[in-house]
Amino acid sequence: MKTLITGGTVVNATGRGAADVLVDGEQIVALLAPGSTILGHDLAGHVDKVVDATGKYVVPGGIDAHTHMEMPFGGTSASDTFETGTTAAAWGGTTTIVDFVVQYAGERPLEQYAAWHEKAAGHCAVDYGFHQILSDVQDSSLHAMDELVAEGVTSFKLFMAYKGVFLSDDGQIVTAMQKAADNGSMIMMHAENGSVIDLLVQQSLGRGDTDPVFHGLTRPWQAEAEATHRAIMLADLTGAPLYVVHVSAKQAAEQIALARDRGQNVFGETCPQYLYLSLEEQLGAPGFEGAKWVCSTPLRSRAEGHQDHMWRSLRTNDLQLVSTDHCPFCMTQKEMGRGDFSKIPNGIGSVEHRMDLLYQGVVTGQISLERWVEITSTTPARMFGMHGRKGVLAPGADADVVVYDPRGHTSIGLGKTHHMNMDYSAWEGFEVDGHVDVVLSRGEVLVEDGQFHGRPGHGRYVKRGLSQYLI
Repeated sequence: MKTLITGGTVVNATGRGAADVLVDGEQIVALLAPGSTILGHDLAGHVDKVVDATGKYVVPGGIDAHTHMEMPFGGTSASDTFETGTTAAAWGGTTTIVDFVVQYAGERPLEQYAAWHEKAAGHCAVDYGFHQILSDVQDSSLHAMDELVAEGVTSFKLFMAYKGVFLSDDGQIVTAMQKAADNGSMIMMHAENGSVIDLLVQQSLGRGDTDPVFHGLTRPWQAEAEATHRAIMLADLTGAPLYVVHVSAKQAAEQIALARDRGQNVFGETCPQYLYLSLEEQLGAPGFEGAKWVCSTPLRSRAEGHQDHMWRSLRTNDLQLVSTDHCPFCMTQKEMGRGDFSKIPNGIGSVEHRMDLLYQGVVTGQISLERWVEITSTTPARMFGMHGRKGVLAPGADADVVVYDPRGHTSIGLGKTHHMNMDYSAWEGFEVDGHVDVVLSRGEVLVEDGQFHGRPGHGRYVKRGLSQYLI
């Protein structure tokens, strides 16, 4: 099937300009001058479908490089399945996700990788890849890292928190980093000082301070900044590239900036919640209401300037991209932690709203239009070994295309733009000047005219290469 997207402004990370996009099958075959003809005939007459993008932006499909579909956690599981979560992603202009295969202690990484394929295959509405969580670093894990790289899983996540569940000690971290330095893979790090946090949690509960706000107060910025610094030093020791996930504290972002200024291969992501939400306004809501916004790392104080610093770090490339850490739980699940904040399932649902929320940064002047594309699509593709195929509008790339209307409007909230499998919205009442109008994934129209035309099973596994973002 041939599709022509006409009249729009094509925006890549490197610039923008008026162009028509010609799609043949699953790939983009040409960017053409507006109104181009074939042998004197209107090109529109030689295609199967024409999409009118007049007055709108034509951008690469979004890539959310940090999601947790169907993730088991604390006796329950994330409420979005691969089907519901990727359908919601498509509604919001995200055409590729990279989800996390979970390994708990005693489990074999390769067996878990196979299990995640079983969960996802035939159910995803958009394309998907995998990272691998390692919580039990031993010789068998190191062998598995090599095998997984060959399978297209080229990034491995370690934790400096969650003792008895995910936490790796410094020796285990160094061992995994040495392997990554050898095979070219990327180490991803949940950087919080788990020992300090565990102590503060027990002290808080002992005082009777059990409301959700204390989730944030017992995970102070110092615990994040210290662990980020320690991870950077261990990466420097081993020569491994390091990617710090969900950076929320400005002091942690400063540690990443210092390492990058030294020329180290250190990178960082932040998430929409750390750009817009705060400890005072959301996590500190009266009673148990704040449980809606319990996530780790936690929301930070607006008075301390963390949110403004995250925007600035995105402008200066001290942070490279924005993912969601999409790990949704319903309030019925969050109730597990009523009377004990440490038992609240950690996570916020945002996979549907990331492109819109970041575009609002264009509207307010926080980032440029090209930077919007870069941090939501192009850099995730480069960072995680998909560039050329994903994250760019160019001949030969997958036809993952979003037509975005800057004159449109998006009201976020339950029953408005909300297709995630959740009984509340963490973004209730947010208004965005902009709207996702049309979404194509590998040439197939998923969203158009306010209707979903996609299907479970359209999405394919993306076998990723090594990072294309390293110095």
